[in-house]
Formats: sequence, structure tokens, C-alpha cells
Amino acid sequence: MRPFFSFLWLPLACLLSLTLTGCSLSSTGAPTPTAGAGLAIHGSVHGGQSPIVDAHVYLLAANTAGYGQPSLSLLNAMYTGHSDAVGAYVQTASDGSFTITGDYSCTSTPSPQQVYIYSLGGSQGGIANPRAGLLAALGSCPSTGNFLASTPFIAVNEVSTIAAAYAFAGFATDATDVSSSGSVLAQIDIGNAFANAANLAGISTGAALATTPAGNGTVPQSEINTLANILASCVNSDGTITGPTNPTNCYTLFNDAQSAGSGGTMPSDTATAAINIAHNPGANIAALYGLSTANPPFGSALGAQPGDFTLSLSISTPNVLGLGDLAIDGLGNAWFVNNGSGSGAFLSEYSNLGAPISPATGYVAAGGALAIDTSDNAWVIGSGLIEVNNSGGLISPSTGYTGLPEQSSGLAFDVAGNVWVSSNLYTISEFSSSGTLIPPAATAEPTRNGYSGAYYSTLDPAVDGSNNVWTSFYDEGTYGVATVNLTGVLSSFFGGGVTNASALAIDHSGNVWTANVGSSISEFSSSGAVSPSTGYTGGGLVNVSGLAIDGAGNIWVSDLNNSTGHNVTELSNSGSPISPSTGYLAGAGYKAGSIAVDGSGDVWIASGLYYGGLIELIGAATPVVTPIATGTTNNTLGSRP
Repeated sequence: MRPFFSFLWLPLACLLSLTLTGCSLSSTGAPTPTAGAGLAIHGSVHGGQSPIVDAHVYLLAANTAGYGQPSLSLLNAMYTGHSDAVGAYVQTASDGSFTITGDYSCTSTPSPQQVYIYSLGGSQGGIANPRAGLLAALGSCPSTGNFLASTPFIAVNEVSTIAAAYAFAGFATDATDVSSSGSVLAQIDIGNAFANAANLAGISTGAALATTPAGNGTVPQSEINTLANILASCVNSDGTITGPTNPTNCYTLFNDAQSAGSGGTMPSDTATAAINIAHNPGANIAALYGLSTANPPFGSALGAQPGDFTLSLSISTPNVLGLGDLAIDGLGNAWFVNNGSGSGAFLSEYSNLGAPISPATGYVAAGGALAIDTSDNAWVIGSGLIEVNNSGGLISPSTGYTGLPEQSSGLAFDVAGNVWVSSNLYTISEFSSSGTLIPPAATAEPTRNGYSGAYYSTLDPAVDGSNNVWTSFYDEGTYGVATVNLTGVLSSFFGGGVTNASALAIDHSGNVWTANVGSSISEFSSSGAVSPSTGYTGGGLVNVSGLAIDGAGNIWVSDLNNSTGHNVTELSNSGSPISPSTGYLAGAGYKAGSIAVDGSGDVWIASGLYYGGLIELIGAATPVVTPIATGTTNNTLGSRP
């Protein structure tokens, strides 16, 4: 096979100095695979721009036996002639190249295995580094069982490592423990996660992208290169860990990229360090950024220290003034209400990779609340209560189901699939799964077409595991939450801690969380006890808008006030700030509106004002069951798929 770097191509400075600092060169193209190689796939392993020799290259697949399980080795030691505790492996040659021929197999049915390359160890310039761990995500096993046609060449370096680590962070404990449950939903979600790596870097070039392959997403190329340079500071060394006095680069990296950020388990290699950084994007930013500035091998990096290391895609959505409600379906696709720019509001659908599925003018005219049912049908408030299937085809009449109350403000599904509609006119209405209005109890106000009481419904309702419908209320100067049972009886008022709530969500324990305009988050137990009475603050909360809960029960809040330069806050399920005091920067200059977490662990934010687009934070959260209606039905709200 032709070497990845030819002797004559390398600049003189690199030839004269076969050091471990690397050279700031652009990535090269992939060589042509050797003819007649059968199932062979080829690749190269580089630290910075220098080849790594005698590295162990493993072909691994995510385990489907449950979270926290070890990855599966796909290589056969009978063919490779090499095996160790991780599994069978091939070795890199003097130019960093490797070849995998008929010594592997993967399965594509009933669900395709999710496959990745893991390289460990090797040497540069004759100096070995056992801690040089690198990754590249190949993704779904092809139907042929081999990657020759789809991925004939694989460039493994620090950039590909960052792309892989962030993409499947929600399913990874470390570099050799990537797994999920075996559920149908989990297999869809982990497949989407692996596919996202191709939105960040080229698999055959090992170069960070500037634009997503779909052409409508802006990739944080400079930040990816900066993170790659951080890893390279350790990869391009002898791997020695000494400190804290005169610390080596590897010591600084591993000490500041522990499993819990500043604590937990210290990584044993740079690939696991990358996964830990993805898990803790707000931790130890200054120390980590400092590693990126000396002899950076990847150009076009950040010129100044960022506030955090979240990776966000900015996805353009045409014909937009601003985005409204946002929801994720069971395929990982993002649905949102597009407020339009002269042509009226409409309902749009984008793929899990941020590519448009719906036409530029959307599926149907709609400008209100949105929710997805367990069949992945979208229900949205327009001229009536409108229902479309996952391809945008109308299920309801074009004018919607009849009986929708005036000033409808939110939608939620109960265990039976009935849809509950809140209104700003003191009511909640119930529709059957076929769109028929269910009459209210005799004690309710018949003129409202819904269940009513002394409360003021202002936001999306939510249904807990006991099938109680929760909503916000306002009663003579007091804000709070209220429950309505399935017979329409307003059963309980719970006040305290809530100040003009703008969003509401329920976690796996049945606790109800509200985002309060005024920079706080309130938590109510299933019995209505509020904790604390003043609400939770910190983590960059300024002027909260949307709220979502991930698979670890962590709370994600979007921010309509971007004056301090941030958009997203993350709190633990106990209310402790996880994001830094400046919050996470999801998109410079954008005002965040609705927020949702998908089954791959990506956080989606719809711009509320003045910007037509979506923001996707790659791998920032713990994967969660989607849509929310499925979590309600299966009692898996706020749980991993």
C-alpha cells in the first residue's frame, strides 16, 4: 500500500526534526486501496501529523447487553496473529498505516452493530507512548458485513478521536466500554450517535469539517482542532505522568480530564481523556486550553480560551423569523414550529443529523404547541388540533380536529394516548387518540370545552407515571402547579417557589420541575412538596425559557437573555449546577427558546427570537427515551433508552 505520507512530501523542518511535537500541516487525502485486497480496509494512525509505529489497532463494536458493558472485539486473532486483554489487533507499519483484511466480521441484523477503531500505544521517532489512545467511528455495520465499500480508508488521529468521543459520549464509559441496552429504541439512538461523528470530521481525511455533509450546518472546526491539539500534547510525548510540580503534558491532561471532571477516575489513555472531556465540558477549561497552545499540530484553532468545551452545530432553517416549540421523535428526528418570515408559521422536521426532511415551507401551517405521540405522529396547534404522520402526511382533517379551546398553549399525552390541551383561558381539554373531544365533567365550565378551576394554565402540561396531568397555575397573586386527574377533577394546588413558570417537565421519580422566569428552577415532589422554596439557581441561569430532562435526570434549561454570552444551563437532579457560572455557550449571539434532549444524548435548542435555526450540542447530555409520550406510557420518563 502506498504510504500515507511520502518522504518527498514532508516539509524539510519535519524531516530534520523527527520530534514528538508534530507539524502544523493540513491532512492528506486517502490513498487508493490495494487492488485485490478482498475485504481489506486500510487506514493510518497519526499523532498530530507524525505516523505512530507499532500501535495496536483494534476493531470494536458497542455492546448491546446493557450500559456499562465492555465493547466487543471484532477481529480474529487466528488471522491477525496478535491479541491482548482488549482483543485481537493489527499493528501499524513504519508510516503509520494498517490493513484489516478478512480477519473481521460484523453483523447488520436485526440491528447493525456500531463499529469503531481504537488505537493504543506505538511510538514516534523511536519513542514509545503507551498512553496514546485514538479513536475513529465507523458507524453501522453494512449489510455486506464489511466496510470496504463504505469506508475503504480510515484516518485515525486526534481530530477523529474528538469526533468519535463526543458523538458516542452518551454510551461510553471509556475507550473500551461503549454500550447500550438491546432495546429497539436504544439501537436506533446509538446508531444516530455514531453517525454524528461524520458531521464533525472526515473519516478518510481525519480533518475537522467546516460544514456538515448536508450543507446546512456550521461545524465548530476551530474548537475541534483545539481539542485535538490538547490531546496531541500528550500523544506526541513519551506518556510520562509526573506532577504536580513541573507536570508533564500527560499529567495535566489526565488530572484535568478525570471521569467526573476534577475528580473520579483518572484516564489511562488519551482516548478516554477525550470521552471524559465530552462528559464534563465545563470542567478545568483553562488548564486544558493551556495544553493546546504549544506546537499545535492542527491549524485553524481557537485564538482564545473558550468558556466551555461543548461542541455545537448551528443548523440553518430557511424561511424563518424564529422557532417555537421543539420535540424529538423515536427516530431521533427534531420537529419544530417555524414561525416563518412573511409566509406564515409552519411545522418542520429535520433528521437526527440536522438535514431537512420536510419541504422548505414545512408540512402544514401551524404556529402553536407541538408534541409527538408513541407512534411518532406529530400533533400541533394550528387552525385546529392537527395530526400528521412521520412523513408529514395528514391524519387529521386539514383544518384539524374540532373542539380546540381558544388560546391553546400546550399539549401532552397520557398513558392511553389521549392528548391534553392547556389553554390560557383557565382550562384543560382532553382529546382521544383519534382526535375526538372528550366532554368535561359536569362540574366544569361547559363554555370552555374543557376542565377548569381557579388556576391559570400558561404552559405545556405534563403527565406523570401515575397518569396525573400537571400544569402551572395562577391564583390571586400566587403561582404554582396543579394536577388534574383523568376524570377532569382539579385535585391539588401546590404553590411556592414558582414565579411565572415558562416550562414544566417530569423526571423518572415523578418529581415535577418548572423553569421560572426570573432565573430559578423549582422542584415539586409527586405529593406537591417544593424544594427549595426559593428555587434552584446557578450554572448561568439568567432568564429561563425552555426546560428538558435527560436520561440521568439532569435538568437542561435554555436562556432567552443572551446578554452574558451563554444559552444553556445544566443542573443535577438534586439542583446543583453542573454548567459553569457562565453557562454553556450554544450559539454566539442567539437567544435560546425551546430545548429538548434526544436519545443519542444531544441537546437541541430552537432559537426563540431573531434567528432562523437550530443548535445541537453533540453528546452533551445523557441519552433519554423519546418521544416524551413513550416515556409516559412505559414509565421511563427521564430514563435511558
